[in-house]
Amino acid sequence: IRFRLVLAMWGIQRQPFLVFLTKLQTTQCTRIVSARLRHGPAGLETFRGVSHFSRAAPPIRCSGGVALGARPAAVICIGVAAWLRVSSATIAPRGRSRISSTIRHCTASSSTASEFGFVAENLAEVISKVDAAVAARPAEGAGTDVRLVAVGKTKPVEAIAAAYRAGHRAFGENYVQELIEKVPLLPEDVRWHFIGTLQSNKVASLVKGCPSLACVETVTSEKLARALNKSMKDSGRAGKLRIMVQVNSSREESKGGVDPDSCSQLAKFIAMECDYLEFAGLMTIGAPDYSGCRTEDFDTLHRCREEAARVLGVEAKSLELSMGMSNDFENAILNGSSSVRVGSSIFGARQYPAGSA
Repeated sequence: IRFRLVLAMWGIQRQPFLVFLTKLQTTQCTRIVSARLRHGPAGLETFRGVSHFSRAAPPIRCSGGVALGARPAAVICIGVAAWLRVSSATIAPRGRSRISSTIRHCTASSSTASEFGFVAENLAEVISKVDAAVAARPAEGAGTDVRLVAVGKTKPVEAIAAAYRAGHRAFGENYVQELIEKVPLLPEDVRWHFIGTLQSNKVASLVKGCPSLACVETVTSEKLARALNKSMKDSGRAGKLRIMVQVNSSREESKGGVDPDSCSQLAKFIAMECDYLEFAGLMTIGAPDYSGCRTEDFDTLHRCREEAARVLGVEAKSLELSMGMSNDFENAILNGSSSVRVGSSIFGARQYPAGSA
């Protein structure tokens, strides 16, 4: 009854075959969720992906939560729930920004939450190690906060949702398509970091598809910086997009990143020529086998930061250093990292599809 009342209140018409539940013992709930609709939705997007029907449907923002009298427990969308259609004639133009929403009809399942219960435990363990490493820093590195970016590369959105429910907000992704598919399925306050190789022709999709993009950590050229600057300008987003320059600290031709001798000039270009970008600092992957940063990688990035700070006329400590992954984040923090990127230690070992790199 609540569901029907909300449908009527918000001018949403339902098809005769409205509800299809994929689990027994579920709890139905509905909620108005923020999503600026340009077209009336004809399908529903859930944590398991877009529900495909007989005709194409624009995605609907869908994330965990409860409302309208549903049980006060975390709700995980686990399957096809409803097929909704918004009648544009029932929404006045002046009301679009206020409504700018649709109804989600979700199913709650404790089994899905328990399946990824290990994520919260792993996250707590990693945070404890981060805090211990920060406390053990030498005196010159004391007092600097460290950001933990939880990397969900190849992981299902349910796993990221488990970390979100545990209180985490900073997440990283390596692939543009994977990121923009996950964005609508998670709450808007997630702070996304793009940490993979980025091509100029994918920049517009990234900026448009991820309104809550907090940082791009892998800028390696003026061309890429220009593309990001233009996309930010065209998007009309408030504020500047934070940018890190990726440095090839191992100087390998096969590795991404700018040469250490050139990073300060790229940093200057971003800071001086890109009005919609903010130069935030430097990032490196480190060792040739991606096992982590070596002493020489830490030293190289520190030297690059000193040079970039000199060119920009700022304090070196005002620029971030993104160093450290699952294998070496504690050592990276001890060596001055202000942002670590941890994936497998939180979400488990990655499993790639057969035939993929």
